[in-house]
Parts: sequence; structure tokens; C-alpha cells
Amino acid sequence: MQAAFLSFLRRPVLGVALAAAMIAPTLALAQSVAVTSIVEHPALDSIRDGVKQALAKAGYTEAKGLHWQFQSAQGNTAIAAQIARKFIGDNPDVIVAIATPSAQAVVAATKTIPVVYAAVTDPVAAQLVPSMQASATNVTGVSDALSLEKQVDLIKKVVPGAKRVGIVYNPGEANSVVVVKRLRELLPERGMSLVEATAPRSVDVGAAARSLVGKVDVIYTNTDNNVVSAYEALVKVGNDAQIPLVASDTDSVKRGAIAALGVNYHDLGVQAGDMVVRILKGAKPGEMPSEVGSKLELFVNPAAARKQGVELPAELVKSAAQVIK
Repeated sequence: MQAAFLSFLRRPVLGVALAAAMIAPTLALAQSVAVTSIVEHPALDSIRDGVKQALAKAGYTEAKGLHWQFQSAQGNTAIAAQIARKFIGDNPDVIVAIATPSAQAVVAATKTIPVVYAAVTDPVAAQLVPSMQASATNVTGVSDALSLEKQVDLIKKVVPGAKRVGIVYNPGEANSVVVVKRLRELLPERGMSLVEATAPRSVDVGAAARSLVGKVDVIYTNTDNNVVSAYEALVKVGNDAQIPLVASDTDSVKRGAIAALGVNYHDLGVQAGDMVVRILKGAKPGEMPSEVGSKLELFVNPAAARKQGVELPAELVKSAAQVIK
């Protein structure tokens, strides 16, 4: 009788323990990730989607309790700072900051919440981390830095006789300033010169491009977010004035650039997402070295080339990962 009574008492305890065991995996995945981007355009959107894909692959989904939020600063650094402050108040487990201005805003706002940056060309120059080694801070991430030597090689293949290379960029974006400074040094070594036009806002891109007409043989664009978000304005100038456009963002080829040798931004997002997963599982960002997207892809657009007055070499087209029809 006493044994039966004790067995009866144990049943609720066992039931609670079993329920707790069943709930535990769900609670373990109930994490929060806040994502911010300086602007929405295909390359940066691909990073955001890649981060979410990496989280889902690891079992972190909204259906299993993940709190995911995303906000775009719409190209405005003041809004980027507001979003950073809002996210700090929310106290998520990890903040993912896409592109240099958003990353700078978040890193300036917190020294404790883990931050993973993505699509930052030079995180050291942007003062996000002291070096590409483990930072011993709350920050790590993935750079989209490209070899400018390879970019100049591509320009030479698309426009063999090019001497004057135009560039439209935002002088307030750290990654663009770094690229322009390097091109000023590199192009003269190749018998070429750089002609600059600044576009502090996306709405300035068209006018900046028009200021290059008659002054350049080709226009090269890096991953400047103002320029990429308003790339159609640049394409119109290139088509109207028959100035070839060479980009470093492969999505820009789909929008009218002739060619681009760039990173796969979705893969870059997955790479950043894998870092987020490691942090959610207990890794410290300060012990994780910054990484660089290493997979480069060549995209070409023969139809755009013809509109802009050039014919792409058959060998270049054949070597492309994707040919835009």
C-alpha cells in the first residue's frame, strides 16, 4: 500500500521532468537576432537572407522561438544610429550589421552585445576591429574586400585601351574612401588615371555620373551603397553616353553593368550567419578572427556591352560564372 502511494507521488514529478526535457531543446533555441542594413539593395538583401538561411540550417527559426528583427536605415546614417540605439535597448543575443555605416553605428553604441558585421571592405580602417585577428572585443564579422589588382585586370579586358577610369562614390562611406585611395596609387602603375565624382546621397548618383561624360573611358564602381542602390541612374548615363560600366557587385551586372568580378553576397551572408550560430552556442566574438569572403564570381552582360559601345572578348564571356541574357 505504501509503495503504491509513493509511486503515485512520483508520477507528477516524473511528468514534470519529462515535460521539461521535451521543452528544453525549444528553449535552447529561443534566441534573438537583430539585423540592420544601411540600405536595401540586391547585394545587401542577399546577405540578410544568407544569415537567416544559416540560422535555419542550425535549427534557429521563428517557429522554434527565434526572435528575428530587421531594419533598414534607408541610406541615412542618422537613422542607422537610431536603429543601433533601438537594438541596444532590445538587448538581443547578437546584432548583425550589414555594410560599413550600419556597422560603425552599432559598434559605437555597444561594447557588450555581440556584433557580427558583414559587407565591410576594410573593417580596420572603419575602426570596427583593431586587426583581422581575434579582436578581444564584442565584434567580429566578414569582409567583402576584393583585390583591386584583379579589378583593374578586368577593366583592361573589357576596355583594353582605357586610360581614364571614372568612379562615383560617397566620400562619407569609409570603405569607398579606402578603395579610391588605393586606386589613386594603383592606376598610374598601370598607365591609367582616376577621375572622381562624389555622390553623398543616392539621389546624387545620376548627376555625378553625368559629370564624368567626356572625361573618362570607363566607369568603375565599387560596393559603395549609395551607388549600388541607385545603379539604374548610372546605367542610364552609361548607355546614353556609351561609357562602359564595370562593377565589383555581381548583381549590378543584372541591372546593366557590363561585367563584375565580385563575391557571392548570399554566400557571404551564410558565412556571417555561421558566425552568429557559433556565438549563440556560446562562442565569444572577441575570440573569433574576422573573415573574408573568398569565393569570387565573374558575371558578364554582352547586351549591356553593346549598348555601351564595346564587344566583350569571347574568352571572357566563356570564363564567366553567369552570362546575363
